[in-house]
Amino acid sequence: MTLGSGPGGLLEVLVVDDDVRVARVNAAYVGKVAGFRVAGQAHSAAEALAVLESTSVDLVLLDHYLPDETGLSLVRRLRQLGHHTDIIMVTAARDIATVQAAMRHGALQYLVKPFTFAGLRAKLEGYAALRRALEGDGEAGQDQVDRIFGALGGASAGPTELPKGHSVLTADLVREVLRGAEGPLSAQEVAERSSLSRQTAQRYLKLLERTGRVRLSLKYGETGRPEHRYVWV
Repeated sequence: MTLGSGPGGLLEVLVVDDDVRVARVNAAYVGKVAGFRVAGQAHSAAEALAVLESTSVDLVLLDHYLPDETGLSLVRRLRQLGHHTDIIMVTAARDIATVQAAMRHGALQYLVKPFTFAGLRAKLEGYAALRRALEGDGEAGQDQVDRIFGALGGASAGPTELPKGHSVLTADLVREVLRGAEGPLSAQEVAERSSLSRQTAQRYLKLLERTGRVRLSLKYGETGRPEHRYVWV
């Protein structure tokens, strides 16, 4: 199966961030996700455009705050020039107007800084799922249409309405940690990876378990009570 334009069907990613160190970290994250390869790094809109003019790129991880123009301005220009490279915004800009503009200009996802490796990994895996769903020609039945439109929806952590006293952002953080894990995690491990208290992690894990998003298993040791371990469904 060939998904991307890189060798062996790898998805080629251009990382665009004005901060050289942040770009380097994000590129390292991308390199750790199976199926993806870093095509290049750019630190301004002009540099990003130059790379896109000369290199085959499937996906751009795009910061909004660039020294020569905004990320959204660059997206508009790319579309005018006929570039249809997919975009995921990766930025500290969190005002609703910017988020709405990103959606209207065709950004597939929006990842707010600061984020964890698990957060970026979830976005990239959702993007790869979308590419798989879009493979093939001809007409799509309703099942395939649902898969296409739902491929990127995996970024949602749980129910749209959480019980009073619960935060959607915290639920998203717990989800990202579980999705990025290679196996079941304890509440303590989730707390450590998300920088939450153990009590908070436990509370959100129980909530996600009740909603069917998380599966609970028990790990029995030689003595004492069994350890509760959680995995994203």
